[in-house]
Amino acid sequence: MGLFLKFSQSIDRMTDFIGRMTFWLTLAMVVMGAFNAVARYVSKFIGVNLSSNAFIEAQWYMFSMVFLLGGAYALRHGAHVRVDVLYGRVSRRAQNWINLFGALVFLIPFCIFMLAVTWHSVLNSWLTWEQSPDPGGLPRFPIKTVVPLAICLLMAQGFSEIIKNVAFLRGLVESEEEEPAELE
Repeated sequence: MGLFLKFSQSIDRMTDFIGRMTFWLTLAMVVMGAFNAVARYVSKFIGVNLSSNAFIEAQWYMFSMVFLLGGAYALRHGAHVRVDVLYGRVSRRAQNWINLFGALVFLIPFCIFMLAVTWHSVLNSWLTWEQSPDPGGLPRFPIKTVVPLAICLLMAQGFSEIIKNVAFLRGLVESEEEEPAELE
């Protein structure tokens, strides 16, 4: 189990790194949005278009990346949406069983399904070097590539959560966030 826990910790570190980069991407997205708003306003007065479709699409691409890449980070830190009808009222052990069941029955199959559904679209986008239909727009194939990448990151974090839940249920750790004794 120690090797699995080390693997889980590596996934968690990767997820945290990508999460921190996503925070900075959020800042860049806000700056780009502010620039687009100011540029449209100023352009009316000076008669020169300071914005472009590329800037507007870049803002949307950043938003998409924040949403997609933030999923694994949200799962890691329990910030995802949870229907808390019974979860908050049951023991820690029961919560781990619910988390394990949810990951195995819903999360991992969902990720596999999404990879199967999106793979052809992404591959086709790369084969045709898909471009934006808007004049001066950005290529579409790089942002479409983020979709299966984000799903793979979410699935990896799902496996990490499975490992931590199993370790907790087997009594190897006190909580999912704790370092296991054999790895210290």
